Amino acid sequence: MSIILSRIDSRLLHGIVATQWAPSVAPDRLMIIDDEFANDPVKKESMRLGKPAGMALSIISREKAYANFSSHKYDGQRVFLVVRDPQIILDLLHQGEKIPKLTIGCTLIPETEAVKVSRRAYVKKEEIEIYRSIAKTGTEITVQYVPADSEEPLSKYLE
Repeated sequence: MSIILSRIDSRLLHGIVATQWAPSVAPDRLMIIDDEFANDPVKKESMRLGKPAGMALSIISREKAYANFSSHKYDGQRVFLVVRDPQIILDLLHQGEKIPKLTIGCTLIPETEAVKVSRRAYVKKEEIEIYRSIAKTGTEITVQYVPADSEEPLSKYLE
């Protein structure tokens, strides 16, 4: 098994991910795929300070993530994946990765037209087709800020 849960969260690794999501998912590895943080040593190191105890943390670029998954580097690990861009999820699916579930947590208020899917999350109009393509692969997509919240299917917002 590799990816057990993926999450869209504009803050990537922060308190809720570290103290609520990671313990509820119990991964071997928490993986942040984000070019900005992976390529900025100061941002990367500051994010490492929030690493949950007892699990590995990877903060890597898209390119490195795609290569690592292609070479099966994470086979046998339970990976909890956190990204800001849903295109990364779709790219991994097209690469042959299995991603059973994608949870949309917190996003920034977009400057472009968007669909509000919760008090803290939006889907940009230009991302709607990406989410539809993800759903067509069989990946379940829900909206859920913290694990204790009820899961809402994203599909109800995109009809």
